Parts: sequence; C-alpha cells; structure tokens
Amino acid sequence: MIPTGTWTTAGDLINGREDHTASVLTDGKVLVTGGSNRDNILNSSELYDPSTDSWTITGNLNAVRDEHTASLLTDGRALVTGGERYALSIHSAELYDPSTGIWNNTGNLSDARCYHTASVLIDRKC
Repeated sequence: MIPTGTWTTAGDLINGREDHTASVLTDGKVLVTGGSNRDNILNSSELYDPSTDSWTITGNLNAVRDEHTASLLTDGRALVTGGERYALSIHSAELYDPSTGIWNNTGNLSDARCYHTASVLIDRKC
C-alpha cells in the first residue's frame, strides 16, 4: 500500500471500547487491549489486520484494566503494565505472545499506577 497522506475508515472493533491501548505488532497487525465500554472494565483483546481490514478476537488479559500502557518489546511480545480497575490503580503486568495469542502474568510494578507512560529503552528494558 502506498501512503497517500489521507485518512480512511477501517473496519469497526468487535467490542467498542475507550481508555484502551493500541500497539502495532511486528507483523503489522494492531493489538487493541483492555479499556472500558462505559459499563465495565474489559480484559478482552482484538487484532486488526490491515491487509484484510478485519478484526479478530485474541486472548484475554488475566486482569481487567483501563488507563494502562502497552509497550512492544524487541522480541515481538507486548508488555501491558498498570492501569485502573474500578477507580483503583493496579500494579500487575502481563506479556502477550503473538505466536500463541496468550497473555501471561509477569512481575508486578513496585507501585500501582495508571495514566502513566512506559518506554522501551535501548538496553531492552522497560
């Protein structure tokens, strides 16, 4: 696809959500994770494939969360940290493996947080 500098409409998410994250994976698909649908905090994740303009469901997070961060690691996995669960900041973190579509818990943050940022550093640490 040749970039044209214009916006086009893509297919709709399967589950409408806000306060989620969207991360471009190494294969070009977009991983959308967590958030809320105004009534509930979500643990669901979806993958957008721009080559087919379609969404598919992928593995659920182990914890519901919104206002979290998602960082793409150099090995292709996505790391989700912190966030909020029903107005309480959380300290848990999870790793998404795109080859399996599974989320696994990983080490917790020292302090619970939401509305934060995270960056992957040159030495491959977040």
